[in-house]
Amino acid sequence: MDIVAYWQQHCAPWIHAKIRNERGAALVEYALLLALIAVVCIVALQVLGSQAADKFSRVGASIAAAGS
Repeated sequence: MDIVAYWQQHCAPWIHAKIRNERGAALVEYALLLALIAVVCIVALQVLGSQAADKFSRVGASIAAAGS
């Protein structure tokens, strides 16, 4: 058996399997990271959104009171 045939039968499939497994693991890690970032953004928008709405209401009320 020559070196090329040995490589194709024994080494190449093992390397391909390792690459596929690492690629799948990296994809899962990126998906989890993206989900975590999305959750943090949603929570931040909910908290800051209610505070911003409150400030806009106060500014609007102040402008309406000053214009009367």
